[in-house]
Amino acid sequence: MSQRATSVEVIDISREPINRQIRSYGNVRAQENVTVVPQVSERVSSIHADLGDTVQAGQLLARLRDVTFADQVRRDQAQLEQARIALERDSTSFARSRELYTRELVSSAEFDNARSTWLNSRANYESVSASLTQSRENLANAEIRSPVRGVVTRRNISPGDLASGGQPAFELANLVGYEVRLFVPLQDRRRLRIGQVSDIRVSGEREYSAEGVVARISPELDPVTGLSEIVITITGHDNSLFPGALTEVHTTVETRSSAIVIPRVALVENVQTLIDPESNTIRLERTFSAFVTHGDSIAVRRDLELGIEQGDRIEVISGLNDGERLIITGQTGIENESKIRVSGMQRGARPGTVPDTATGNRQTE
Repeated sequence: MSQRATSVEVIDISREPINRQIRSYGNVRAQENVTVVPQVSERVSSIHADLGDTVQAGQLLARLRDVTFADQVRRDQAQLEQARIALERDSTSFARSRELYTRELVSSAEFDNARSTWLNSRANYESVSASLTQSRENLANAEIRSPVRGVVTRRNISPGDLASGGQPAFELANLVGYEVRLFVPLQDRRRLRIGQVSDIRVSGEREYSAEGVVARISPELDPVTGLSEIVITITGHDNSLFPGALTEVHTTVETRSSAIVIPRVALVENVQTLIDPESNTIRLERTFSAFVTHGDSIAVRRDLELGIEQGDRIEVISGLNDGERLIITGQTGIENESKIRVSGMQRGARPGTVPDTATGNRQTE
């Protein structure tokens, strides 16, 4: 009784490029995040920017109650005017005393007294002038303005709140570019180099939405996690990428321009359980094989040495040759030299024949 042929599907083995990639996850963030902190403490009177708004450098974000600061400016301006008048008067008096002293018409005590009065007036003028500068700055700081061009990512104050110096009021993502910070184990860290290209996609999506390059590599490992920090600078992206998005980053660390590459589904995994008599331990040894066709009727098993893996594509270092036909379905139910029938061939057709569409007969190639 002849063995029944197993129906299989095949593809031609050929060479193509394949990349070794490191896959990791990280969140998109602005290359620079800016925290805007009020320089004065006062009640918030109005908000002029909210989450997601793009603001320019110097643009008004919020306004604080400024009545007290305006009063301080007017008070210091009045005091400065009084100090200016006093300084002019005492300067004139000191100049007169100095002239009389040189002519020996006043005593040295009177001259020293006029000089001291002038010095005190000058110091008072400078002190009041500094106070006016401070009060004007306080009045200006009642308007919270953006220091950079960016996007508002957080607003921590609302109208009526007490904005306090030292407490962040807004957080901005500076629009100088995006980056992704990754944390990778040591074995991946050793393969990474500055300038390597990364393909980036938002987690859960099928298509890549950004490209980037390895920009910075931490020289040390975290003592707790044993991971190294890697910074990917995004060089181009579409509209689906936003700060905070979780992304899957594929960084190319090695490229083979011409390799035999097969789909993962074609692999047959062979697992053997081995017992070490000395240590009395059990270990699993995995090997892989695949089947190729021989004359479209016989399946031949090939033991494989595998190389780079990229998604569902795997490089075969040895075991397969160009031009052979690889079985990709049905291989799990066959053995070496099993009979097969390539899907699409008519039952009973001889291998190596093609149909004569004119007569319906079959002709040998």
